[in-house]
Amino acid sequence: MRNAFVEALCALAARDERVMLLTADLGWSVLEPFAKRFPDRFVNVGVAEQNMLGIATGNTLEALAGCYLVTRFAAGRNAFQRSQNIFKFVLLAGMVSTAISASIGSATLVFGHLAEATHYLSIWLTWWLGDSVGALVLTPFILVWVENPNFDWTRKQLIELIFLFVGLFTTAWFVFGNGFHSIVKNYPFEYLCFPFLVWAAFRFGRRKAATAICVLAIVATWGTVHGYGPFVRVSQNTSLLLLQSFMAIVAVTTLVLAAESTAHKRSEEHVRQLAESDPLTGLANYRRLVEALDSEIKRYGRSQSPFAVILLDLDHLKQINDTHGHLVGSRALCRLADILRLHSREIDVAARYGGDEFVLVLPETNTKSALLVAQRISDRLRNETEEPALSVSTGVAMYPFDGQSLNELLISADRALYRDKSTPKFKLHLPL
Repeated sequence: MRNAFVEALCALAARDERVMLLTADLGWSVLEPFAKRFPDRFVNVGVAEQNMLGIATGNTLEALAGCYLVTRFAAGRNAFQRSQNIFKFVLLAGMVSTAISASIGSATLVFGHLAEATHYLSIWLTWWLGDSVGALVLTPFILVWVENPNFDWTRKQLIELIFLFVGLFTTAWFVFGNGFHSIVKNYPFEYLCFPFLVWAAFRFGRRKAATAICVLAIVATWGTVHGYGPFVRVSQNTSLLLLQSFMAIVAVTTLVLAAESTAHKRSEEHVRQLAESDPLTGLANYRRLVEALDSEIKRYGRSQSPFAVILLDLDHLKQINDTHGHLVGSRALCRLADILRLHSREIDVAARYGGDEFVLVLPETNTKSALLVAQRISDRLRNETEEPALSVSTGVAMYPFDGQSLNELLISADRALYRDKSTPKFKLHLPL
């Protein structure tokens, strides 16, 4: 009876998989063409097909309920970005929605005379736990890779990933393989896999952690089904229940650790950006500017590669503030900052020096090129159509020709700026 039941479920899963995936992805509208055909088909099918239809209905309602609840209460596709949403996902998709399929499916088997009523609870528990673990293991793996399918790994990260997954697979095979079954069957060696999952969570984040969970689940399931590993009991059903309970704990723990690790890294990056960026313009602040200049001076000592510094001063900012208000003055600073970003390479550093002054550090740039960049910035700002019209004065200094230290270089650029300020540009027209 159990083998026939398992075969029926496998046939059903193959036939019903597309419906469940489409339902979870597209939502309620996918059910409309199926709902219109259900009444006529139900009348014309036999008892076996009615049983399969009942099971398929339970699976579809599980997918619908899980999709709706997770989207409504657990941030949908972003459920695995925060630990709070992961716990909500476990409750809603892993426990509540799976109970629908287990309840309808078990009742269908009982009413279809495929199982005894006295076995309803054990069938329900097996069904529910299997669906729950499937949701906790496979859903995160699919969603986090769909969210970011890129393989943007450095050589160092790739080598570390190889060691990680080789170590995880070797350890999992030692625990759940056939080579050491006589040793591991009486000891809790399954916890030897946890360090690799923690490694994946803290070092590589959610994608690799979800992948590590799937790798462990595949090896552990194969070993348990074939009678190897610490979860093997006389009944294969009991063995799989123990394995599923273990994998549920592993999946939730690893996903939460990965989410917290990723959130911590993002917080550190945000704090670093706040410490190194100007809050108004988003450019580098004075601290970041000093670090960039110091780095370029040290690099010159190694490679003898000169660099240029452009000092920029927004003209008539005080008059703009007095006439148009400080919001317009702040907007004027942001307009100049946007142009600096536009004319900066990836290796350049654009920074707000203070007040209405900005600095652009140009590595591996000669005087002629630096003057050309300064002219382009000035022309671009002057030709903008947004009011009020703006202009900028610029000064260029070269290291080491115009200064041997940071202060000398900035003083030299400041002198060149004031020479440029003395040249007429255009008169700022202010309303009377």
